[in-house]
Amino acid sequence: MSVAQHSTQREALASDTERVDINKRAIAVGIGNFMEWFDFAIYGYFAGIIGALFFPSSAAGVSLLSSLAVFAVGFLSRPLGALVLGPLGDRLGRRAVLIVTVFGMGICTTIIGLLPTYDAIGIAAPILLIVLRFIQGMMVGGEWSSAGIYIVESAPNHRRATAASVITGTAGLAFLVGTFTAALLSSNLSDAQLTAWGWRLPFVVSIVMTGIALFIRRKLGDTPVYEALVEQRQSARLALPSRAAKRKAFITTYAFSALFGVSLYYFITYANNHLVTAVGLPKSTALWLCSAALVVYCIVNPIIGRISDVIGRRQLVLFSAAGLTLMAYPIFWMLNSGNTALIVVALLVFAILVAITAVMDVVLLVEVFPASIRSTGAALGHNLALATLAGPGPFIAAALIKATGDVNIPALYLTAVSALCFVVLLATLPETKDKNISEY
Repeated sequence: MSVAQHSTQREALASDTERVDINKRAIAVGIGNFMEWFDFAIYGYFAGIIGALFFPSSAAGVSLLSSLAVFAVGFLSRPLGALVLGPLGDRLGRRAVLIVTVFGMGICTTIIGLLPTYDAIGIAAPILLIVLRFIQGMMVGGEWSSAGIYIVESAPNHRRATAASVITGTAGLAFLVGTFTAALLSSNLSDAQLTAWGWRLPFVVSIVMTGIALFIRRKLGDTPVYEALVEQRQSARLALPSRAAKRKAFITTYAFSALFGVSLYYFITYANNHLVTAVGLPKSTALWLCSAALVVYCIVNPIIGRISDVIGRRQLVLFSAAGLTLMAYPIFWMLNSGNTALIVVALLVFAILVAITAVMDVVLLVEVFPASIRSTGAALGHNLALATLAGPGPFIAAALIKATGDVNIPALYLTAVSALCFVVLLATLPETKDKNISEY
């Protein structure tokens, strides 16, 4: 066999080994990401039951509102999680954060499923629930950006956006499975059984997924980018980015994360409620329509990733911002028509636009920041945007309808945020597809 043939064989073997390693990392990150978002989602689906058990009140709606307020605590604690876990990822490695987040989220979720209710231990029950939800929010605050950084830094340069779609796709799948789980339990158990013990099942069973995800993640190495960063630090050749560069990266990140977060929670959290409360559809019909749109959302994520790896990031994220600005009102007009065909069209358009913002969010979190501050900067920028603009989005939408009586008015908030993000990104976001993400 010739030297050239030997060389070709070695390159092929190296390529196969690299592909297997990338697939292994994608599975490890995907399973953990799915578990964390599934855990976060099921709380929302069982908020009514949890409210009645942990915040009993004779006043109509108070228990549910209290439970939803605890759900909001998970958003408020995200920036704190970013502040703690982001620097940890820059100092100790991306893998270290992934282990902490999956363990913390899994343990808290399981304990919530085992918590005694207000009737059993009194005021200690809601206090413990609030503490656990706060910690869960911190874990989610570290997971999204850290998982994205890990998978994108591990991917070949020409497949970074495709790798990013693993994060967004598994998160969407988690919400879909969470919806299916809630529907399955609700249809197979009586109200009394669901209240007594049924709601606890998905919380407790999540410990199995936690164990699997933790086992796989512990066996991973860190990313090639982080390993090179460690070498640079050891040789004292690491030059930190300027304050102006940090500020620009943060503003850009806040903009594309706000675009993603506001549109996502309108799509996943608010649309279903709007179809029931404002449009008057039966709960089951609204759930099926939104679930079908969520399936499309999951399917198009990898397609968007592949497209972005060919044409770039800037065009796509600006397209999604412009699309949401122009289509927000037509989407709500179609939803409010009550016509099933128009509702499906609205949800499908919404799903595709939100999927674009999602994939771009993950890959840009990596490409906008230099490697030395990537974990800290990405976590803070992303989670501050979600806590300040995205988290309150569904509440603002409902409040606008109550104040004006106009069922189309929620489009105003989505339009305003999307338009503002478009202007900011147009001015600050360069094309980053071919950027060297190992730069420090």
